[in-house]
Amino acid sequence: MNKILVTGGAGYIGSNTVNLLIENSKNNEVFIIDNLSTGNKNLINPKAKFFNVDLCDFNSVQKVFKNILPDIIFHFAGLSQVSESNIFPDKYIKNNIDGGLNLLKSMVDSGCKKIIFSSSAAVYGKANKIPITENHELNPISIYGTTKKIFEEFLKLYDQSFGIKHLSLRYFNAGGASQNNLYGEMHDPETHLIPNVLKAAKENTIFNIYGDDYKTEDGTCIRDYIHVIDIANAHILGMKYLSNSNSKSQTINLGTNKGASIKNIISICEKVTNKNLNLNISNRRIGDPAILIASNSQAKEILNWEPKYEIKDIIESAWMFENSN
Repeated sequence: MNKILVTGGAGYIGSNTVNLLIENSKNNEVFIIDNLSTGNKNLINPKAKFFNVDLCDFNSVQKVFKNILPDIIFHFAGLSQVSESNIFPDKYIKNNIDGGLNLLKSMVDSGCKKIIFSSSAAVYGKANKIPITENHELNPISIYGTTKKIFEEFLKLYDQSFGIKHLSLRYFNAGGASQNNLYGEMHDPETHLIPNVLKAAKENTIFNIYGDDYKTEDGTCIRDYIHVIDIANAHILGMKYLSNSNSKSQTINLGTNKGASIKNIISICEKVTNKNLNLNISNRRIGDPAILIASNSQAKEILNWEPKYEIKDIIESAWMFENSN
């Protein structure tokens, strides 16, 4: 029986991963830590044991560890709004670094030796080469990206000092929802492109495109969109990888090696929803790179992982979730 502790299990990617862990194996006993500051209690799988605990509360975190003695940690918890992070850096440092260190200290005390960390493509900043490989220079342009970079470094230190093996999975743009329509994006405020486009289509409101003069084919930013279920599957394969006694800590991109522009996304959303959007072209946002596409060769080689879903699948599942919730 695998005792899996999922931090941020009431969040978007965490809840989808918990759902897969529980539905796909009777050998997984799943526990969730979430303070519900950004997570949603409606996304908590009823088959998991839930602890309403803040990672910044070290004593409470230690109590959870002593109670369950987990075999592996899936660490999704943390604040993730890029623009907010630059306004409130202390808030992000406390949650994403201090809270993460409390987790690592508790792992040392309890003897837990495996962790899969929810990192981000934000660690790269503006890419010099496309597709982006894991050895690309790290130059984050937000406090959020910087906290992810710093915690990756702490994971390396805890591996060297205490033998805690880790996977740092650098996600690109997550999207979509579970097949049962129970686990999808419920951010407040919502900052991701696809749910905001779908909301504009549903409510017949104006959708703003921030800049159409980038050096791309249609002038809008290009991003690598990956289905949340593909991300969840990568975590399950990561757990299998770390269970091997010869495994080494790794940093791995999760993306599709393909990009879609904002106008591409809008066009597909219009077809899926059968609605024409009201569009408005606004000025560029500060710090938006023109193109971010992942090289996923290491994920394929190390985890034997392959993305199963296309961008149309992502948008269709997100639209079904939007209409079911």
